[in-house]
Amino acid sequence: MKNKIIIIGKRGFLGSNLNSYLKKKFFILNLDYKIFIKKKLNFIKNFDYIINCTSNQAYIDSKYLKKNDFDLAIANKIESLNIKMIMLSSRKVYKPGANLKETSVLRPKSNYSKNKLITEKTLLKILNEKILILRIGNVVGLNKKKYNKLHKIFTDIFYENVKKGLIFDNKNSYKDFLSINIFCEIVEKLIISNAYGIYNVSLGKKIFLRKIISWLNYHNKKDVRIVDLGKNYQHDNFTLNNDKLMNIINVKNTIQDLKKYCIKLSKELFKND
Repeated sequence: MKNKIIIIGKRGFLGSNLNSYLKKKFFILNLDYKIFIKKKLNFIKNFDYIINCTSNQAYIDSKYLKKNDFDLAIANKIESLNIKMIMLSSRKVYKPGANLKETSVLRPKSNYSKNKLITEKTLLKILNEKILILRIGNVVGLNKKKYNKLHKIFTDIFYENVKKGLIFDNKNSYKDFLSINIFCEIVEKLIISNAYGIYNVSLGKKIFLRKIISWLNYHNKKDVRIVDLGKNYQHDNFTLNNDKLMNIINVKNTIQDLKKYCIKLSKELFKND
């Protein structure tokens, strides 16, 4: 029998891609956050999973307030039901570093990452084994939404700068990246495996920014200027250890696959140039 899943916030980058991918495997219902909150429990109890892909600007920018926490409101609503929730968290809850495990030092700096950590801890208490928390690295893909973006993904920032003829010198900075198609496959397999708890979702490899930018810029026919940010450049190097994740699911997830995906994405980004 197919899992029945409610996706809240399908208009964003992650939500829209999860919707397109998961509807091929499961029964998917898309709901706006406000509509979901108004739904009666007799309706919601017929579903197996809730995936929240939406947030709000106050939660991102300001110090934590319960009224701004959509994940908390959803968790409180389904607490009495036999439904699992998937929370999309962030690698930014960690202190920067390499090979970060789920048990590594947590040291969020921004209001957003501090709020995510507060939400994580609260949802674990409310839902226990009914919560699956994904600490996500940088996901690359085509962000088709052109307006009202709460978050700019790495691809957005790259494309905005390169359209101005600029690429910044990232020196030896590195991060951990994941293509949106692999992200969606990981979520699918975590659902099938009935997983719960906290998982790093990442490639698990060091990707130098200059390298991934060269892949994304592969089909750009226009000249670009390399800009040195000098003392203003901030290093925030990280890689996530995904051993816990890969011990329960089997997903082909390699640097070569990421490279191929980025070059394919480059063709889409520059197809009208």
